[in-house]
Amino acid sequence: MSYVARDDRPADKAERYAEVEAEIMAVLDGEPNLTARMATVASMLADAFPAFFWTGFYVVDGDKGEELVVGPYQGTLGCLRIPFGRGVCGAAARTRETKVVEDVHAFPGHIACDSRSASEIVVPVLDAAGDLIAVLDVDATEKGAFDAVDAEALERLIAKVFGAS
Repeated sequence: MSYVARDDRPADKAERYAEVEAEIMAVLDGEPNLTARMATVASMLADAFPAFFWTGFYVVDGDKGEELVVGPYQGTLGCLRIPFGRGVCGAAARTRETKVVEDVHAFPGHIACDSRSASEIVVPVLDAAGDLIAVLDVDATEKGAFDAVDAEALERLIAKVFGAS
């Protein structure tokens, strides 16, 4: 998939990520609220990349143990809860490793929250202490929409926004 620029935005995906990261960090400067930070990241990423069909967070539910609950997002209805180890989000939560999935329908145990989703990237969100607090989930309607550029840029952004370095 090639990145398509909108308006006056750069056509290079890595360059666009750097630009959006700077914009997000400027908006979030001084904002300590976790929900506000997640909502802002989801909104600004969804706006910046036309291929992003669903962009948002699944938050660790401390009351349920190893389970994620839907958090701030942009897109169609998301799954409400996902157990650790189930689907792409649950796999990323369990391993604490970014998952880039070219074809979600070929991923073992994939959860089809929306059947139009074809590819996905999920990035673990760690706090300053290194504890998993959420995962960032981004879906696209095209297969192969995400690559190492997305993984590196989103990992860097998440580390800056949520405190893990």
